[in-house]
This record gives sequence, structure tokens and C-alpha cells, in this order.
Amino acid sequence: MKKIIRVLTAVTAGLALAAPGTLTTPAVAASAPAGASRLELPRPTGDFAVGRDTLRLVDRERQDPWAPTADRELLLSLYYPALARTGTPAPYMGVPEARALLTDRGQLGDHVTPERVAATRTHARADALPRPSAHRYPLIVLSPGFTLPRASLTTLAEDLASRGYVVAAVDHAYESDGTVFPGGRTLTCKACEQVFPDGSLGRVSDGRARDVPFVLDRLTGPRSAWRYSWLIDSRHIGMAGHSIGGAAASATMAVDPRVDAGVNMDGTFFTPVPETGLDGRPFLMLAGDPALLPPDFPDTSWEDSWPRLDGWKRWLTVTGAGHPGFTDWPVLGDQAGYPHPETPLSGTRSQQITRAYVGDFFDLHLRGKPAPRFDGPTAADPEVAFHRA
Repeated sequence: MKKIIRVLTAVTAGLALAAPGTLTTPAVAASAPAGASRLELPRPTGDFAVGRDTLRLVDRERQDPWAPTADRELLLSLYYPALARTGTPAPYMGVPEARALLTDRGQLGDHVTPERVAATRTHARADALPRPSAHRYPLIVLSPGFTLPRASLTTLAEDLASRGYVVAAVDHAYESDGTVFPGGRTLTCKACEQVFPDGSLGRVSDGRARDVPFVLDRLTGPRSAWRYSWLIDSRHIGMAGHSIGGAAASATMAVDPRVDAGVNMDGTFFTPVPETGLDGRPFLMLAGDPALLPPDFPDTSWEDSWPRLDGWKRWLTVTGAGHPGFTDWPVLGDQAGYPHPETPLSGTRSQQITRAYVGDFFDLHLRGKPAPRFDGPTAADPEVAFHRA
């Protein structure tokens, strides 16, 4: 089970309080060790520079499902189209978090140091000024895989923002291996201790389907917690997730009609799609290569969910892409000299496909732009197979 849902990620660290509920990210990232080349995420493909803000949200009316003595707490990275050359380079993560990450990821630590991972170059700038526009930007919520913090989807988040979206990447408290919250609190995966023994992973996706509506309330409601909430076009909202975050996308759509379109990137539907469907809203199922799945991991949830999706839908598989292939991990692993054994497809190609198909899906359904790549297989993307169309 863990093999399917655990992949390399990164954590945004070193947070300090700013305005109420808002956090600023340190301007200086960790330095790479002398003599080591710097790891770098792929450059965004869109036309806009990218800003990044950090926001802490606390739901005072809800107990945390994994730590019942605490209120439910979330930490967001908010990416948005920005004015070029404003703000300061946004760091990838802190060294302590990178060290915890490498400890949990086995042999990767033999190939790269925590300092080098922490110093990975991103393409967002913290506290950058928003780009003036006559129109507001659609909002996309990103939910990471179980045990993974929001930074595992940084490449995708930056790319979507460069294409003209506001992106909210969410850390769900106690569901990652180690995320630093305000006050220097490192919250580890209490959820792992509770769901792995009995396989009750539906509790995770069900809980996230309560987290995201709260996020939408706080970002688009009358008393927004984010200083740049005026950038968001609340009439056009999408959600994408990796692994159990993908299950959370459909689970959220089932309970919140504000989410207009969803993407599941290689996640088991631990929360089943309702028999009544998703009210005709579009959904993309983007899967890794089924030939790379272990033979003892039968998963019929995609077959079960497919007929229940009652709107525009596609089920695509990516040959050579393993479960981690939709995150930053293949890119960083390739650069560090440790390609992920579950992902034969290169990190560069994995991210090209992920960004193109997820970005075009939201362009089609949130903006009404043509997306011919969904019409059928293309010679430009030979790895992408149309399992169902």
C-alpha cells in the first residue's frame, strides 16, 4: 500500500507570521553544498511571471481528525500571475524538512544531501506584486498525495500560475511526513499511524473534501483571509490532486458545486464517485503506466468510477510513468543521479506531459479554450494512451 501512495516531495519551510492569517516566506533559500550542481525545477511554460504567498488557515469550528485536541489547520502556498522582477526568489524547502524527507525516502539520501535538496531553484518569487489585469483569474486547488506536502506539486503549480491561474496548493495538517507550521512546529504524519494498520484511507479523502470547501470559503468569501483575493474569479474553480489528492478532487466535487472541473492524477478512488455522478461536471483521470503496478495491488476503483462520471471525461494513461511521475520527484531524482526505480519515463518528459494535459484540461473547461490534444492519440505525445474516451 505505501509503495503506491508514497513518493518524493519537498516542503516549504521557515515560515514567519505577517498579517493576520498570512505568512511570508524567507527570501533566501538554503545554499547548495560546494561542488554540487544546483537542482532546478523546470521553467514554467506560460507567459506570466509567478508570485507566491503563504497562508495559514484554522477552522475553529472543526476538530482535527488526527489530533482531536486541536482545531483543523491548513497551510497554503498561493501562486499567482505577478509583475516580473518584483519580490524575492521563493525557496523550495528548509534543510530540516529536507533531512526528514530524505530519511523517509530510503536510498535517495545516498545520492543527494538535505542542503542540496533544500536549495532547489524554483521559478516563483515571494511577495511579488500581482500582475494588473482587466480580468480576474480562475482558481485551481491542488491537493498532494498522502504523506506528501504541497511542495511536491510545485512544478505544476508554477506552470498553472504562469498560464494565468491562481493556484492554492494545500498542506493538510498531520498528513505529511513533516511540514513546518508557524511557530516552528513540525507536524508529522499522525494520520499514517491511524489509517495504515486498517487501510481506512477513505478517511483521508473524506477529510480533504471538508478541508477544500473551507479553503474556498476563506479565499472567495466576503471576509477573505488572503490579501490578494481580488485576483480570484470565484465563478471558475478547478481542483486537481495526486494520489489520494486525486480522490479528494472527486470527493470535493461531490459535496461542493463550486468546483467546476477536477483531475485525478494516479489516485485510487478511496472515496467512491457517487452513483448519481458529479452533476455533469468534467473530470480527467490521468494515470501512470498500469504495467508498473505491483501484481498484488488490484485496484478496480477506476473501472467502478468511470461509468459514474456523467460529464465530459477522459481516462488517459502515460506509458513509462510510475506513480511518482506526476510530482517533482522524477525531475529532482534525475538531476541528483537517482532516477526513481518506479518511473522509467524521464522527469523532464513526465512533467511536460503532466503540465500540458492538466493545463489544457483547465483551459478547456474553465476558460473555454480549444484543447485538441484531448481529441485522441497524437504523434506529439506517443506515451499518452486513451484508455477510454
